[in-house]
Amino acid sequence: MTDDMTWLAAPQSIAFGGYHVVLARGLSPEELADRLAAAVLYETRHVAVAVGEHTGSSLLELMDDSYGDSYDGIGLRLGRAGDWTYAVAYGGWPGEFGPLAPVSRGGVHVCLLEYEEENGKPVPPQFQYFHDGRLLSACNLHLDASWGYQGVDGDPATAARVQELLTAAGLPDPERDGREVHRTVLGIVEGFFGLSLPKDPIVSGALPAVLLEPA
Repeated sequence: MTDDMTWLAAPQSIAFGGYHVVLARGLSPEELADRLAAAVLYETRHVAVAVGEHTGSSLLELMDDSYGDSYDGIGLRLGRAGDWTYAVAYGGWPGEFGPLAPVSRGGVHVCLLEYEEENGKPVPPQFQYFHDGRLLSACNLHLDASWGYQGVDGDPATAARVQELLTAAGLPDPERDGREVHRTVLGIVEGFFGLSLPKDPIVSGALPAVLLEPA
C-alpha cells in the first residue's frame, strides 16, 4: 500500500514556486540529506546541518532569518513513508542540484519529482528514476514536446513498460488539461515504481529539517 502522491499536481502543493522532492529506498533520512548536500552545484563542498523539526512555513522563516532571504539558501525537510525516505526542498533549490545518478550509488533507488511552477519560460514538471547510478525512466510530466522530449527516456525495457501504461491511459493527448495530465502521469509512475509520498506530514506536520551549508 502506498500513499497517493497525485496531490503534488495541485497549485502550490507544497510551497510557492513549485516542488522539489527526492525519494530514496535504501537510505536513511540522514544519508539522503548528506548525498543531496554533495550534489549541490557550488565550488564549495556542502554539508547537511540539522536545525530541528519544522513545518514548511517555519523552515522558510528560519531561512529568511539566516540568509536574509530564504531563496539564498536551500533547506530540506526529511521523512519516511513505508520503504521510502523522502527529502522536500525549500528556498533557492531551482537549478542548484547536479545529476542525481550518484545519489543512487550502491544499489539505492532514487526518484526525483520536480516542478518550477513559477518559472516564466515555462518549465514542465519532471520525473526521473535512478537505480545504482543508472537512469531507468524519465519524462516530462506534461508529456508535451517542450524542453526537447515528449516520450519516456531511460533504460529501454523500463521506459517501454512505462510508455505502454501512458498509452493505455490515452496519453499523450494535447487536448487534455496540463494539470490533469500531470496528475495522471504521477499516478502511473507511482503505481509502476511503488512510490509513496504522504501529504499530511509534508503539508501540515513538523518534520526533521536540515540546511545545506558550505563545509
